[in-house]
Amino acid sequence: MHIKTTKCNHLCLVASVTNQEVFDRPDVRASFEALFLSFDAEAQFQYFKSFRRVRINFSDALAAAEARLRLHKSDFHGKEMRLYFAQSVHIGSPRLEPPKPDKQFLISPPASPPVGWEQSKDAMPVVNYDLLCAISKLGPGDKYELHTATPTTPSVVVHVCKEDLGDNLGRDERDPEEVAQPARPKIVQTRRPDYTRNVEQLAALE
Repeated sequence: MHIKTTKCNHLCLVASVTNQEVFDRPDVRASFEALFLSFDAEAQFQYFKSFRRVRINFSDALAAAEARLRLHKSDFHGKEMRLYFAQSVHIGSPRLEPPKPDKQFLISPPASPPVGWEQSKDAMPVVNYDLLCAISKLGPGDKYELHTATPTTPSVVVHVCKEDLGDNLGRDERDPEEVAQPARPKIVQTRRPDYTRNVEQLAALE
């Protein structure tokens, strides 16, 4: 669990300045800095125009406290100026630690799996016994409708193929019910071209 802590910096003040001239005009900026240099001659300033904030770093905590006490909510060029002590927010451990190796065994090459890890088992296949039963009762040329057609979807129909020629080889040719079926075309394998040595190989043999 991460712990959130807030620490106050007593050597730094953050000024909320609504007067945009502090960031644009050097004379106004000089008068602004003079207010804080009167408390600490070594004070340093950092301007953040986008946030309308000015960070003032003091060398003495007492000088920063006195400046905050006297200048907080004071008037500066017709605008109210507010001062706050800078705060640093820390979450978690002060050290940057690597993440826990929960899935380190998935890295290639894999390391030893963690204690208690087991191989997951494959789920059992789903068999539609109603469909198998309906198909077993069909004959050649029959069909079985799985889903009826709707105005937006087509129907799904299973057709049983006719008996293969290989299944009729064991039948008596004199059977009157035997239906003559065409012979299957034989797939002829493409012949590999003859091997001939090229000029470089012949030169190497010589």
